[in-house]
Amino acid sequence: MDHEIVFPKPTVVMDELEAGEVAVDLDDREPQEVLAWAIERFGRELAICSSFQAEGCVLIDMAHRIDPGIRVFTIDTGRTPQETYDLIDKIRERYAIRIETFMPDTSVAQSMVTRHGNNLFYRDVNLRLLCCQVRKVLPLRKALLNYSGWITGLRRDQWATRSNIRKIEIDHDHGGIVKFAPLADWTEAEVWDYIRAHDVPYNSLYDKGFKSIGCAPCTRPVGEGQDARSGRWWWETGAPKECGMHCSIETGGFEHELAALLGHREMTGNGDGV
Repeated sequence: MDHEIVFPKPTVVMDELEAGEVAVDLDDREPQEVLAWAIERFGRELAICSSFQAEGCVLIDMAHRIDPGIRVFTIDTGRTPQETYDLIDKIRERYAIRIETFMPDTSVAQSMVTRHGNNLFYRDVNLRLLCCQVRKVLPLRKALLNYSGWITGLRRDQWATRSNIRKIEIDHDHGGIVKFAPLADWTEAEVWDYIRAHDVPYNSLYDKGFKSIGCAPCTRPVGEGQDARSGRWWWETGAPKECGMHCSIETGGFEHELAALLGHREMTGNGDGV
């Protein structure tokens, strides 16, 4: 059964030609300039997507200095570390902002756990990708229906799959809205220099050796000099260090299971059509 996601047409429209021209112009600009351009162009149809890793916290601080009314949203997977929830409270209080929160569809998550258990991701790569789809990718698709543009904390040196990202591009995986990566050319050191210089709140897990923070069961500290993403899904061999939120992942394995879960949800009359 096919489950096509239908997106409404964004109010603020940008085509590939314009996006390409703007990308060239913004490529050597500072993150604050990219944010200012995005805020000027998209206004309240723009939002920062943050999992409250270091990069997201930097972007919130930068954007808030430009526009205190900047919208921020997050995906709460239901497996989020307590330290991340504590940080969200600090961010909310520090900047006096409303953080829009999106969660997995209850019936789909319930069906997944009933079939495969809470810790299905440890057993098989396709089950891990299924969990990521249910807990991250589908809620993100639902969230992005609310915006014409979204801002991410992606950096080119984070992982091979991110090495060619542009500071602005058309996001065809999400209905053709515009996706920004103002920190694309920053290094990890530059991110932390900004945090220290501006006393930006950050996740306390970083002080315990974590370098990339996702769901609690799928994230662990890394050793000195190790790649930051090596602490994600560390038990897998040769699998992508991605969840599918920022790049489309197709294996032919988890998609069939996901369709079955969505079909079960529709047949029982539950859910919201996502």
